[in-house]
Amino acid sequence: MSESMAWLTRDVRKARKQGAADVARRRGDRLADLVACARSASPYYRELYRGLPERVEDPTLLPVTDKKRLMDRFDDWATDRDITFDKVRAFTDDPDLIGRRFLGRYLVATTSGTSGRRGLFVLDDRYMNVSSAVSSRALASWLGPLGIGRAVLHGGRFAQLVATEGHYVGFAGYSRMTQEGGGRSKLLRAFSVHEPLAHLVTQLNAYRPAFVIGYASTIMLLTAEQEAGRLHIDPVLIEPAGETMSDSDTERIAKAFGAKVRTMYSATECTYLSHGCAEGWYHVNDDWAVLEPVDEDYGPTPPGEFSHTVLISNLANRVQPFLRYDLGDSVMLRPDPCPCGTSSPAIRVQGRAGDILTFPSGRGGDVRLTPLAFSSLFDRMPGVELFQIEQTAPATLRVRMVRAPGSDADHVWRKAHDGLTHLLADNKLDNVTVERAEEPPRQASGGKYRTIIPLAA
Repeated sequence: MSESMAWLTRDVRKARKQGAADVARRRGDRLADLVACARSASPYYRELYRGLPERVEDPTLLPVTDKKRLMDRFDDWATDRDITFDKVRAFTDDPDLIGRRFLGRYLVATTSGTSGRRGLFVLDDRYMNVSSAVSSRALASWLGPLGIGRAVLHGGRFAQLVATEGHYVGFAGYSRMTQEGGGRSKLLRAFSVHEPLAHLVTQLNAYRPAFVIGYASTIMLLTAEQEAGRLHIDPVLIEPAGETMSDSDTERIAKAFGAKVRTMYSATECTYLSHGCAEGWYHVNDDWAVLEPVDEDYGPTPPGEFSHTVLISNLANRVQPFLRYDLGDSVMLRPDPCPCGTSSPAIRVQGRAGDILTFPSGRGGDVRLTPLAFSSLFDRMPGVELFQIEQTAPATLRVRMVRAPGSDADHVWRKAHDGLTHLLADNKLDNVTVERAEEPPRQASGGKYRTIIPLAA
């Protein structure tokens, strides 16, 4: 059967009307097909899967992969033998090629490498079409007919807050759409997160979007501008992405804009991995993706407990298959049905395992603190719009902040210092020094603000 965009759209809509058993069957078939494709055309996977059963529907039978392993075997990983690391790297070195078709067939996307090694990823049309169809399904479920009608009355325009200085997936996908035209391209506009905030506010006021999608940290800064009256837009839906948010963050955004707020948890390796619900959980799009919370030995983590890491399998991309790929995040699978009524698996995200701070305790051994410990502290702190904590030495933290308009810098710092000091003391880390930074939070090349930066990260 031809997997055209129209067919995929009907398929993803039908999946949510089916029972769990039907979705599981389709997922198993797709996994088996992708494993067979990888074995047939990728030298890396042919070698890795030697000795496995002829048909594999159970992901736990597959060995684990990660970015380092795949990048080290880049030329053997792709199923298209025309793809090589040198060709892709040369392509991404040219900013004029952002969104253009690599080899006339593929979209190329990079990751900034803030959590480790830079990634170079090749995405086929099947993957891009699945991602678009799944996102449209989520949009329809969030808004319903009335919400969609309201969005149409608002002009139906999408504002996408993206990093525009590289081949990052959001901007690369946007560039592809605008270059190739079509009706959707007329309703979508990218806004650079590298723009000065005042300029970004002016642009958004003129554009008046019905939908705002982009980095959570940038949306939080825009929320403060909306509250102050400098930004005055009335979108129907706001979709923060790329960074973990608290419930109070989403409540604040909803109140400031009078809009629905739905978060998403995804990655360049699987942009359609999950979408948020009204209850604050992420629901896995399990008809086209597999997500496995696992412990340090890659055994399953019980529901209700945060995992050491999470493995994902993207069932759409055949040119660079991601199968049992270690994403590096700590997630928790909801142990009971979600009150929102969505039947697909629901998860919470604690943050990247690589963002955990490790300190010498002074009493022998180490003490580890998760990003959630710091984000929950600053979430309760008036006057802080954005924070960034960098471990500059084994027992030193440097704190960068963006203050709320009108707040007193010294007062906000005293509150932040006292809160961090108490958090550290509660964990028997009285030996850790907290420094005040005069410079603002550093933005990574990909546009994100990494809130926690471990030593030598």
